[in-house]
Amino acid sequence: MKQKLSALLLLMPLAANADGAVAGSQNINILWVCIAAAMVFFMQAGFALLESGMSRAKNAVNVMMKNYVDVCAGSLIFWLVGFGLMFGSNSSGFFGASHFALTTGTPWDFTVLLFQIMFAATAVTICSGAMAERTRYDAYLVAACVITAFIYPVFGSWAWGGMYGGQGWLAKLGFIDFAGSTVVHSVGAWCALAGIIVLGARTGRFDRNSGQPRTIPGHNLSLVALGGFILWLGWFGFNGGSTLAASADVGLIILNTQLAASAGAIGALLFSKITRRPVLLTATVNGSVAGLVGITAGAASMGPEFAALTGLIAGAISVYGAGWLERRRLDDVVGAIPVHGFAGAWGTLAAGMFVQGNMFDGYQIAVQIIGIFSAFFWAFPTALILFYVLHKLFGLRASTEDEQRGLDYTEHDEIGYPEFHQNVTYHRE
Repeated sequence: MKQKLSALLLLMPLAANADGAVAGSQNINILWVCIAAAMVFFMQAGFALLESGMSRAKNAVNVMMKNYVDVCAGSLIFWLVGFGLMFGSNSSGFFGASHFALTTGTPWDFTVLLFQIMFAATAVTICSGAMAERTRYDAYLVAACVITAFIYPVFGSWAWGGMYGGQGWLAKLGFIDFAGSTVVHSVGAWCALAGIIVLGARTGRFDRNSGQPRTIPGHNLSLVALGGFILWLGWFGFNGGSTLAASADVGLIILNTQLAASAGAIGALLFSKITRRPVLLTATVNGSVAGLVGITAGAASMGPEFAALTGLIAGAISVYGAGWLERRRLDDVVGAIPVHGFAGAWGTLAAGMFVQGNMFDGYQIAVQIIGIFSAFFWAFPTALILFYVLHKLFGLRASTEDEQRGLDYTEHDEIGYPEFHQNVTYHRE
């Protein structure tokens, strides 16, 4: 008995040290995920600058307001409804049913909620750029709330749901989408596609008789480049934080992210050259963003050489996709749909093709294709109905007169560049 008691006393410090190590490890994981969440939050600044720079000066405030309030309203709505639908107990495989308006839980629960709020805000912001310069602000905000509360989290529950029990049906099949090429980016892009179809093109974007596209240049390409750099930086948190742990895997994931973004810009540049298009700054920045979107699904499961290949092809797709939309008279102001939708679909397929140790597995590729199409056939028609109803009930599109005067003044009574619009700014005198 005395010997057992002695042995127990000897083990107690070891047990205490083990508990301390576990607690320390969890604290480090929480710290890393919080830092990553802050980096993803900073991506909103990148989106705001990129979208504003690609839009005309008379709509700068409108673009900024949409990005700013996307985060504010989206955070509250995702906390109230979206998180429960996406990650709550998912016994059906189609949506979660617990943890709405989370107010009690472990420190880890709150950390994951914070990180996922940033993802939801990213998904809805994709619509903002595509629908810029002719969308009524109030109607857009209603749509953004519905997307954040319902469309995005329901699909997310299929691929990622089950944190508190059960599992999404796509996850059960083995669908690979590490940080959301499809879950976040393609879903946002398919909603944006529905939005621009209901809205129609900006006035003067296409010739009324011939249908030929007319270029409407953005007002500040320096903002576009700065926005691209900020998005690039934020993506290290987007992909690196998706480990949900400060693990040894983070290095490869961030390296893959860097290589894909670089290759994306080169892919856009080479594709422009080969097809005898001008090599535009906007296309090059979009190419790097497309590379980032493309690698998001497979950042943790493919080698660096395939990450670069994924980014290279994604960059080319972003240029081709922009032309494809133009030929169909679909006006996507910032190229959000080819960058986030088309490149996201490619990245999701690549994630299934280039799995380290299991390359070109037929079953895995089939599952990825199912996931890509299920995202489209969920998000696109649902968003199409949403935007159509908003158009009929409230009016989604600004009047032609308001569009010509600029949405800064007509929607917000505030001018981003008053020196350029003195006839509007000083209309009261």
